[in-house]
Amino acid sequence: MINDLDSIGWASLEHAYGPADDVPGWLRSMVSPDPDVRNEAFGNFYGAALHQGSVYSSTVASLPFLFAMADAPETPDRGEVVALLLSIGREAVDAEEIYAVICGPEGEDSTIYPDTANMMREHADAFVVYSGDPDPRVRRASIEGLGLFLDDAERAVALLRDRLAEESGVPERLLVVRTTADLALRLPAAAAPARTWFDALADSCTTDPDTRLAALVHRARCAPESIDDQTVPTTIGLLRQVTPAPQPEQDQARGDQDLSRPCACEAEPEPDPNVPEHVAAAFADLERHERVHAPSTPLLVAFHAALGTRVEDRTALLAEQLCSPDPGIRYDAIDMARRLITSLRGDHTRLVRLIGDCLLPRDSYTAAAAAEALGSLAALAEPAREALAAYVTDHRTTHRPDAWASPHRVLRRAHQQAVVALAGLGDERALPSLLAALDTDTDAWRAMNAVGHLPQSAAELTPRLIRRLADVDHSREWPDVSPTSLASALAKLGDPAAVPALTAAVQAAVQHKQWPTAEPVLKALASFGTRAASALDTVRPLTDADNVSLRTAAAGAVWELERRRENAVPLLERLLDDNRNFDAIDLAGRIGPPAAAVLPRLRQILNEQVEQNTRNEQNGSAVLNDSWPLVHVASALWDIGGTGEADIVVPALLDAWKDNDSTARDVVACLNRMGPAARPALPQIQAALAQPHRGDQRWGGAVAFDLEVEHTCRIILARLLDLPDPAPTGED
Repeated sequence: MINDLDSIGWASLEHAYGPADDVPGWLRSMVSPDPDVRNEAFGNFYGAALHQGSVYSSTVASLPFLFAMADAPETPDRGEVVALLLSIGREAVDAEEIYAVICGPEGEDSTIYPDTANMMREHADAFVVYSGDPDPRVRRASIEGLGLFLDDAERAVALLRDRLAEESGVPERLLVVRTTADLALRLPAAAAPARTWFDALADSCTTDPDTRLAALVHRARCAPESIDDQTVPTTIGLLRQVTPAPQPEQDQARGDQDLSRPCACEAEPEPDPNVPEHVAAAFADLERHERVHAPSTPLLVAFHAALGTRVEDRTALLAEQLCSPDPGIRYDAIDMARRLITSLRGDHTRLVRLIGDCLLPRDSYTAAAAAEALGSLAALAEPAREALAAYVTDHRTTHRPDAWASPHRVLRRAHQQAVVALAGLGDERALPSLLAALDTDTDAWRAMNAVGHLPQSAAELTPRLIRRLADVDHSREWPDVSPTSLASALAKLGDPAAVPALTAAVQAAVQHKQWPTAEPVLKALASFGTRAASALDTVRPLTDADNVSLRTAAAGAVWELERRRENAVPLLERLLDDNRNFDAIDLAGRIGPPAAAVLPRLRQILNEQVEQNTRNEQNGSAVLNDSWPLVHVASALWDIGGTGEADIVVPALLDAWKDNDSTARDVVACLNRMGPAARPALPQIQAALAQPHRGDQRWGGAVAFDLEVEHTCRIILARLLDLPDPAPTGED
């Protein structure tokens, strides 16, 4: 065993850790004969010296020790040591250009990333040696290093070709092909020989289908121009060859499974009772989304990325995946299909129906993924409406009426996701399960996100929500039930019976100084307009609150509840001292022409922001132009001043949209209100409709956002070009 620390470069650690006696014990423990001790030591290294992938001086100081461990045949877990070295090197190579110089721990300039990358390149020959090691775990961990750290393209390609000839395992062979593609993308000199090799592998009838499929996919990655009308059909053919045929006895066993007893592979651990349910569910979702259920999944993900905006080709491939006899391929295809639908426009009816076909009552694990995907598609989930309804109804009739509260966690999650997706389509067949959620208090937080889509059922939903809101303990910073979610749901349902409960909730939140609660509940109350006039005595005193956000929300509520200019405008004028009080600016727009007194102030805010953005551009500032002030102020200017403000409003809106796509919905909404005055925006409207990508992919609700933007753009286009009115929802 390795125990002579000085002989393997231990002294190099002293710069980072101090004298050898002070070196953390977990570094010493990485060579322990006890596997449990070693596992803990490696975990500690990742946590302390490679935390979240960052490289520190302690990480670099550890490299000689790690290489010495990897070089010594007697080192236990050599494969994990090589994998650790690879992780450090990959992080450094990926970041060396982006973070060429960073601020060091004592404020000095640090070049730790390029220095570490260069150090790994100096040890490239070590990875060459590891790639031929008798231990398959060492070889597997080293293969990627041949593509990352060798700068001699010809030598690297030759070594990888030799490695493929020597390896018989499918994971290792696929890794060799992928690494060759990564090398070709990193070093232009490797591109031509790599592509020639990929061509030969993909076309060879004597090569195993797994490798042929990998070669075809990675050739497409390296040379997208090589994709032709035969690429996807060939890929589908190879995918069928590598997909294992289902065993009849397995299918029969699966078909006979009792709904009340999900199979063992679907079991999920019980959450920590000390963690809020919605928080535990969010972390469980993150872990589940990172799982890979089929060996071909990484290849297919890479291929979809290479296909890019070829919607028809990707749809054909995804249809094959969603119909695959391999349940792992089907499962992983659900999220790939969701990503395509939510990122690219097109006719996705076929894919939506195929996702709906994955709502199998006897496979709750897959059904939950399918239902969750459909729930993210907004109106585009319409082709799967009946599949969702059938799935929900089947659970309630075959399993139990309160399937929402089923004791079987995976079945419960599948049912709940399907109910939420069905409710998102405004379908009342989701109502019984939502009522069960509110009555049993099982995962009621999830129901809160859905009930607002069923305003036609307000008579049954509103009383239940009111009772819950009345039970909130506002003295707690984090109540068990979110009053904000309850208020939002009540506002969406629009039943004025909620006004007294919302008024009481505002009073309680203010009493306990829970400003993050008081503000959104006040806004929910304001959404009822003059139907909530009974709350004015509660709202008016809040216009003098110390908290600016609450004061602004109160001013907005005063306007909505009584619609009297003489009371609202003086409050508004005081709030506009802050250039970035967007709620106040929006309130000015809602008041409209009666707020003409604030026009000079709004023009001043707009001019100041335009000048700031201009300075940023002229100075090459790294600070991005701030688009949102332009949108809020320009919209308010139009809503108050009308045609007389058009010359400054349209350019401001278009500049904001050009700089920040997330402003699109607000921009086109204002342009739509402008009627003929929006004609200068026509080219940008047409360009937005022509782009294949959906807008604003950074946040949830991308489909709903894009559908709204697209529909509004078509309304504007029809008006300006005197065309027929567009369809109200969905895509062409």
